Amino acid sequence: MINKLSGWDDTIVALATPQGIGAIGVIRLSGNKAIKIINALFPSKDLSVSLSHTLHVGLIKELETPIDEVVVSIFKNPKSYTGEDVIEISCHGSPYVQQQVLQACLHKGARIAKPGEFTQRAFLNGKLDLTQAEAVADLIASNTSASQKTALYNIRGGFSAVLKSLREELISFSALIELELDFSQEDVEFADRKKFYQLIKSAQTTTTQLLQSFQLGNVIKNGISVAIIGKPNAGKSTLLNTFLNENRAIVSEIAGTTRDTIEEVLNINGILFRLIDTAGIREHSTDSIELVGIEKSLEKMKSADVVLYIFDVREITKEELTAIANKLKENNNTLILVGNKADIGNDEKAVIDKFSGFETIHFISAKNNTGIDELKNSLFKLTVNESPSSENVIITNARHQEALQQVKASLNDIELGLDNQVPGDLLALDIRRCLYYISEITGDISNEDVLDFIFSKFCIGK
Repeated sequence: MINKLSGWDDTIVALATPQGIGAIGVIRLSGNKAIKIINALFPSKDLSVSLSHTLHVGLIKELETPIDEVVVSIFKNPKSYTGEDVIEISCHGSPYVQQQVLQACLHKGARIAKPGEFTQRAFLNGKLDLTQAEAVADLIASNTSASQKTALYNIRGGFSAVLKSLREELISFSALIELELDFSQEDVEFADRKKFYQLIKSAQTTTTQLLQSFQLGNVIKNGISVAIIGKPNAGKSTLLNTFLNENRAIVSEIAGTTRDTIEEVLNINGILFRLIDTAGIREHSTDSIELVGIEKSLEKMKSADVVLYIFDVREITKEELTAIANKLKENNNTLILVGNKADIGNDEKAVIDKFSGFETIHFISAKNNTGIDELKNSLFKLTVNESPSSENVIITNARHQEALQQVKASLNDIELGLDNQVPGDLLALDIRRCLYYISEITGDISNEDVLDFIFSKFCIGK
């Protein structure tokens, strides 16, 4: 278990709301002197005798000089976010007033909190495990319904519950095997090897499912990059504008209008798709600026998760499209072919017949907004396929993925040991290794440097 680290017995203070002018600013304190510090600044009431989870209105003063009329919220330990005495001061949202209140708290003995220090104290005081604490940061950073649902489920202990169940079952069998070692001269078995084997198979299935969920989790957290590429005047910028329902990119009949990449975000079913409109790619150009744009387009294409190749159905042959598609597939991106201006002449059948033999081509008119919804659905299905459930554990953290890979490797070693009937002491070593990596995820085993790194990515007031 994690013990309290050195320097964690003081009282911290920070602005918990965003910087800048607003209606209300909230200043938060946590620590064993939080109530004493505010008592010295808040003469309206003696907070030391006030009940926890109560609100009090009055003036904040320093040296008898009023600073602001505020609402003070009191949360006494251990029933608070951090497990310590917590005070929250709701003052008016003037940056000057907020700084005056902060300075008054500092003068009375508080210190400015480090990034994530409130949540780190909650972890150290057993209010959250490490997966829940990291989910707090994910929830603050969430910008889609999918990321919000995933983070909230993990804050409520969804991921923790899975790990806790697995850990407890492994510990129970480990204890029995350790007991066998104490009676090694008696040649007895306390641990039922058959039941243990079933547990390991079940744990392997659970771990594999968690690892597989990381692909979706990474998408939920970071989104999917989509490079829109094609020849000049194929309709790339028009498609971007149609996706976004706004004139984000300049559209012109002049080839080579787009000189630089334009990046925008499209939300499809709670997943962010980062659309990258690129300069038209053509082999012969004498314009040095356009050539730089083409080079950037090729770079974006190589790094994108999805390449959306758009072409004018009137200006390309089936053979040319085949050659282009084969070339694009060499980059190992997900490739989507989009035939634009498919409504020209209204001869839809002729267009489809022209490109028969291709697995899938999405025929659209970016200008007239036809076929766009079908293209969005296809984009989602090819990359995500399913909307995340609010009741499923989804791994979004690379640290968790790395530790789970070690858990899986340990479980495989335990299974191999059971198959080969290895001695109990060797089985016990593999079980301990597996428990170590599970505990590393939850924070039952960690160190100060790891914790400082994790919580340093939080905002100051959380």
